[in-house]
Amino acid sequence: MKTIYLLIVLLPLLGAAIAGFWGGRIGRAGAHWVTSLGVGLSAALSLFVLGRFIWGDAQPFNESIYTWMVSDGLTFEVGFLVDELTAMMMAVVTFVSFCVHIYTIGYMADDQHNWPKESLAGTHSYQRFFSYISLFTFSMLMLVMANNFLQLFFGWEAVGLVSYLLIGFWSVRPSATFANLKAFLVNRVGDFGFILGIAAVAMYFNSLDYVEVFEQAKDPALGFADMQIQIWGDASWSLMSVIGILLFIGAMGKSAQVPLHVWLPDSMEGPTPISALIHAATMVTAGIFMVARMSPLYELSETALTFVLVIGATTAFFTGLIGLVQNDIKRVVAYSTLSQLGYMMVALGVSAYAAGVFHLMTHAFFKALLFLAAGSVIIGMHHDQDIRNMGGIRKYMPITWFTALLGSLALIGFPGFSGFFSKDAIISAVSHSEIAGSGYAYVLVVLGVFVTALYSFRMYFLVFHGDGPRDEHAKAHLHETPKVITVPLILLAIPSVFIGGLTIGPMVFGDWFANAIYVLPQHDTLSQVGYTGVMGFVQHGFMTAPLYLALGGLFVAWFIYMQKPELADKAKQALAPVYTMLDKKYWFDEAYQTVFAGGSRGIGKLFWFVGDRGLIDGLAVNGSAKTVGWAAGIARQVQTGYLFHYAIAMILGLLLLLTWFVL
Repeated sequence: MKTIYLLIVLLPLLGAAIAGFWGGRIGRAGAHWVTSLGVGLSAALSLFVLGRFIWGDAQPFNESIYTWMVSDGLTFEVGFLVDELTAMMMAVVTFVSFCVHIYTIGYMADDQHNWPKESLAGTHSYQRFFSYISLFTFSMLMLVMANNFLQLFFGWEAVGLVSYLLIGFWSVRPSATFANLKAFLVNRVGDFGFILGIAAVAMYFNSLDYVEVFEQAKDPALGFADMQIQIWGDASWSLMSVIGILLFIGAMGKSAQVPLHVWLPDSMEGPTPISALIHAATMVTAGIFMVARMSPLYELSETALTFVLVIGATTAFFTGLIGLVQNDIKRVVAYSTLSQLGYMMVALGVSAYAAGVFHLMTHAFFKALLFLAAGSVIIGMHHDQDIRNMGGIRKYMPITWFTALLGSLALIGFPGFSGFFSKDAIISAVSHSEIAGSGYAYVLVVLGVFVTALYSFRMYFLVFHGDGPRDEHAKAHLHETPKVITVPLILLAIPSVFIGGLTIGPMVFGDWFANAIYVLPQHDTLSQVGYTGVMGFVQHGFMTAPLYLALGGLFVAWFIYMQKPELADKAKQALAPVYTMLDKKYWFDEAYQTVFAGGSRGIGKLFWFVGDRGLIDGLAVNGSAKTVGWAAGIARQVQTGYLFHYAIAMILGLLLLLTWFVL
């Protein structure tokens, strides 16, 4: 099996290398064939591995592949830990990535029009894009298959680096370069906390291997659960709380949790395929996966769990509200991603790790579907992304319309769809939790169901229903996109509908994650839910508020945007302060620009004025020159040209020397 695991990781890397280094020689077709085949084979092997865990007798694989260095007893190595959690993540990542690769062939076919003729960056841009997305897949696989913190950090930083390249892919656009720099810097803030957390693990556990660290943490004889440390002063801190919070700060950056969420909506400046890949199955889910993998550590600190819970609930509700006022089709879906990531974090915070990872899986399919459907609409609208200019597209693009409808129903948790099972499992788990902050979280996640349905179907009705696009030229040329676009939509629509009902039993209430996730008995909220199975969930759904809130949001969206569109403008005027607050995204960007960006520039100006201009130029350079000039001016007065002046100076000097010798 080691060979299969190596192939799963290395095939995307090989495709990325060939397309990146020899893209000019193999051409566009060669680039998309070699990368798509590499990721496709990786997906097939990942599904084979998953199948062995489902129907076979596969046992978790934990083995070192390469030892890089041993220092003072601490081993730095590359290794794989493949258990049920890893197998599921591998299958999701590679399958979604394969669909994105196929979709990209059609979406990026006319990419040369996005580059000025004189731009060298546009040369072989098609091949370069395929190289990047294949490299992105490799990076995510290295992250999820890691068996140690060093490799985890490598994959963590690699997905961040490649996302920087992909978000700013159209580098001739100032908005794209601003967005990728913003994503890079915000993630560095989170990664600073993340690497401190890893350093704390290495310092106190003297190991970077997952299994060794987890076994030590769970051993009551070692006392890690109660260990107190001093960071500064005499104040005592719980070691496990410090480690959990520091690691979660990294997850806040990668998984875009408040207040480190500001980079994700701006990442829409990248091409749509990478929006789907980043926001569905790869980068933003890295934080969710990491917290679930670290469950043996988080279970030892209710403080860290509460921190995760409160941040997740805040993100789930308040970022969802921003989606109500967005008019860019991709940004609506982006804020939906922020909100759903918050739901996943809420599940992790109440120790319902299985429910959080289950929602990660279902969300990966229907969110990738929605992004790719949005890209299909953008192609049909000649790259107009404003939903106010759309309408009636269902008549021109029936496959895009139907798959987008399925994705929207899955997103809002319509009964029977995948999102219904995963979201209901999370809300039920929160309702049974007694951890601090669970009441606050429950209210927000329940209200968030209504908000999700409202912004989702606001977008759906404005885009696909109505009379038709306002632009007559766009309407005249509007038609369904090619099969290379629509086939990935169909492939993603199937699991968006069925995967939740098929897998909720073993994944959420069974023992599927028994080898991968650790939950203390007092934190096991999922065992208190009291109903299991597909029919149990459906019956329970009709007896609780979330289902009716979702249907209410759908109805309100239909009534306002289909029956009484003037109500939207009236509501906007009546709630002008609220609308402004949401349109300004709670002024996070302005605050960061003023405090951090402006503060950094202010400090730079201070150093320039005091240090460069005052000390270096003023005192050191100009000051020394003035001192020499002043001294030279004095010395010049001595050079009179008269012989008797020099004779008197010699006599006085001789007298001084004699006096010094005598005394």
